[in-house]
Amino acid sequence: MDSAFALNGLDFSPEFNLARYLQSIRKFPILEQDEEFRLATKYKETKDEKIAYKLITSHLRLVVKVVSKYRGYGLPVGEMISEGNIGLLYAVDKFDPSKGFRFSTYALWWIKASVQKYILSSWSLVKIGTTAAQKKLFFNLRKIKNKLNLIDDRDLSQEVLGNIASSLDVTVQDVTDMNMRLGSHDGSLNSVLDNSSEHTTEWIDFISDSKPNQEDVLAYSETLRYRRKLFQKALSCLNQREKDILFKRRLAEKAVTLDDLSKAYCISKERVRQIELNSIKKIRKAIAL
Repeated sequence: MDSAFALNGLDFSPEFNLARYLQSIRKFPILEQDEEFRLATKYKETKDEKIAYKLITSHLRLVVKVVSKYRGYGLPVGEMISEGNIGLLYAVDKFDPSKGFRFSTYALWWIKASVQKYILSSWSLVKIGTTAAQKKLFFNLRKIKNKLNLIDDRDLSQEVLGNIASSLDVTVQDVTDMNMRLGSHDGSLNSVLDNSSEHTTEWIDFISDSKPNQEDVLAYSETLRYRRKLFQKALSCLNQREKDILFKRRLAEKAVTLDDLSKAYCISKERVRQIELNSIKKIRKAIAL
């Protein structure tokens, strides 16, 4: 369903004004139960967008009511209302009036799910609430702490942690981790720490770069190229059998056994080992020259 038709004329600009928005949606009447059932039944049969428009606009105030419970997360109200309205669109499409429930009861779940999904993805750059238990903890921990009159950034006692974990059916460690995450917020590396001097100091100024600089990269590349050339030159002092045994014993991804090489060259395993060691000594001597 195209969401544009349902939200036509409603303001979600950066200068979103809640009072003005509430005033604009009050003009849409709240449907009586019989009228709601009739419209929902007809929409299920016809998928007429005009009918959907009536169902949606009559429940826009429900979206605002749901969003008002999530204002403590510091996210733009206009965006949360937009997400809630998207949930309302899904609810209209999937609602079955024959089940005997009011549309508002069914839509409430879709609205909350849509708003919560937006909060989880927008509250922090670090992914949070990836499991059902974590989501439950994220949206209930603050509520429980407010009931207990606890300050957000205070460390919780083991007794309180245990009670919260038990009430939400999660581990004490889960509660501890979530409490720490809710007590901290994302910060910009360009946040100014000291602007008293001529040059302002930012967080990023204290982060060292562990990557090698261009000079080190170039020096390493030159050294590697030189060593490779030297090794190729040193190999010229070996005959074909010595090269073959050395490569198969020391340079192959999976070393060939002494037994296999002894059979291939019809010599003893001890002789293969001697050739291998002698080849290494020749290469070292050639490189040292």
